[in-house]
Amino acid sequence: MIAELGHYLLVLALAMAIVQAVVPLIGAARGDAALMAAGRGAAMAQMLSILGAFAALTTAFIQSDFSVLLVAANSHTAKPLLYKITGVWGNHEGSLLLWATILALYGGAVALFGRNLPPSLRARVLAVQGMIAIGFLLFMLLTSNPFDRLMPPPAEGRDLNPLLQDPGLAFHPPFLYLGYVGFSIAFAFAIAALIEGKVDAAWARWVRPWTLAAWVFLTIGIALGSWWAYYELGWGGWWFWDPVENASLMPWLAGTALLHSAIVVEKRDTLKSWTILLAILTFSLSLLGTFLVRSGVITSVHAFASDPTRGVFVLGFMCVVVGGGLTLYAWRAPTLKPGGLFAPVSRESGLVVNNLLLSALAATVLIGTLYPLFLDAFAGAKVTVGPPFFDATVVPLAVPLLIVAGMGPSLAWKRGDLGAVLQRLRFAMVAALLAAAAGFFVGGISVDGALGALGLMLGVWLVAASLADVAERIQIAKGAGTAWRRARNLPRAAWGTAVAHLGVGILVLGITGASIWQAEKTVTLAPGDRAEIGSRVVEFRGVTQQPGPNYRSTIGDLRLMSGDGPGARAVAKLSPEIRFYPAQGTTTTEAAIRTNGVADVYVALAGAEPVDGKWSFRLYHNPLTPWIWGGALVMALGGMISLSDRRLRVGAPRRARTPQTTGSLPPAPAE
Repeated sequence: MIAELGHYLLVLALAMAIVQAVVPLIGAARGDAALMAAGRGAAMAQMLSILGAFAALTTAFIQSDFSVLLVAANSHTAKPLLYKITGVWGNHEGSLLLWATILALYGGAVALFGRNLPPSLRARVLAVQGMIAIGFLLFMLLTSNPFDRLMPPPAEGRDLNPLLQDPGLAFHPPFLYLGYVGFSIAFAFAIAALIEGKVDAAWARWVRPWTLAAWVFLTIGIALGSWWAYYELGWGGWWFWDPVENASLMPWLAGTALLHSAIVVEKRDTLKSWTILLAILTFSLSLLGTFLVRSGVITSVHAFASDPTRGVFVLGFMCVVVGGGLTLYAWRAPTLKPGGLFAPVSRESGLVVNNLLLSALAATVLIGTLYPLFLDAFAGAKVTVGPPFFDATVVPLAVPLLIVAGMGPSLAWKRGDLGAVLQRLRFAMVAALLAAAAGFFVGGISVDGALGALGLMLGVWLVAASLADVAERIQIAKGAGTAWRRARNLPRAAWGTAVAHLGVGILVLGITGASIWQAEKTVTLAPGDRAEIGSRVVEFRGVTQQPGPNYRSTIGDLRLMSGDGPGARAVAKLSPEIRFYPAQGTTTTEAAIRTNGVADVYVALAGAEPVDGKWSFRLYHNPLTPWIWGGALVMALGGMISLSDRRLRVGAPRRARTPQTTGSLPPAPAE
């Protein structure tokens, strides 16, 4: 009965989505307050219906109801409870339900928290959200129903893909979808603004928090996916330019550009047309990622579907959404007034350069991802576009982007003084040059030495520039008392910007270390043998076999030693593992990682059986690699700090308090 209830709730959600898409749109056109208000009720009803359907499917997975086809294909009675729950979205149909659920949650949030929005704008935003929901609900009900029955039910399920039975993959998809789907709100605001023909500072203030929230979620989701690939696949790397990895990177790049562009609209009432276009393109890239994962056109450990008919549906829906949005943009964009002027040296100019480079990066990744698919479809040729292409094209664009990102926050609006900015950042430039010298010292005069020096210089430049900008804003040179008072008055958005840029710098340092100075080797060891990797030594003690809840493990026992002499002692235990899942007849790799926060010692079993009594291992020494995920988390923290700023909340912000006239300091400059 639970499956029939879930299916009924999906049909009810579709009916509510149709009401949400049509009624408030008519009301906004007619100026009818009652019809416009109906959109809120429809959005809430759709949200409750889809939440009920999601709860029904989750219940079926927890109870191992194998009469539901999806449960039988993706679950097992011996599977731990966490992975029974995550099995809900670890497949094509369930992931679509998760997408639709998050979409409905965002629509409900606009209905609940958007009360201070102009009624016509809110009605049109909700209507666009309803149209998107119609597409995904029809997709589920017509081609990908998660509640299809299987009769007679089997005694046991086929189990979930073992690669997905991992904590990283348990939380990665929800965060990723919260980012993907969150950009639908920015898209809806853009379409609503085009219909009304009005884009102003208030519109930018309303759209920014939704965009910022989606960007934070997507940042966390990408970081979780990268961390999972690092320790689960056993390849010692953190990013492989996989097409599905690229599918998440493209909307992140476009969304970052959208955030910066919305700042200019809010502060200076310019770049309106550019901001609207970025909102459309960012969500379009999110839909492209959905198409790539569910169309069967790519093969990836991340891909869910291989049914071309489903891909055609997603492609058609994407063409309607993207084509309709761009058509409306082409018609209405010329009516948007360009806004204020600004000098070539100004913060506006810095943000424009930032957006152009981010857009070029997104376009580069898009070309590299889709080119093999087009070549295969139209010429029948098989090519692979991998790291050499992306390294050669992405790095030249990233270098000026990071340089400008370090300078941008120190530039004044409308007209800046480049000399004054360079003077303010002189210590950051010195630190960056010292970092470059350190890179050459470590890597020598070579290609790797030059690339390492460049990476260290850019990372340190961004970290130091972010700290220097904050120090200047709070006037730390005037003493601790003055700095503390100004720091308390500094807007949270300014703190968030500095923290996010600091995180980017840390991330760049981590990427540099992992890419340039990684040491790796494959060794064959008998019990008692030692091997050196980088400056570290590991000793192999033996292998044990252990049963798991729904798998069997082969676990290596190694020790990280304090040295290689006879007096060396063990300082850490390393237990790389290979798991065999009988239900699917597949194996997974669980790497053993020992980190000190600056570098990782990474060990993976290279085979599940010994050869002549010896076992094969892949050993890696990965300098600065932990900083990759640390930097990503700091970036997300910066976004959350900005999001806590009252000025970025939906609706009319609270008026600032009138400053005291006696002995008070002037307010700290805004972001």
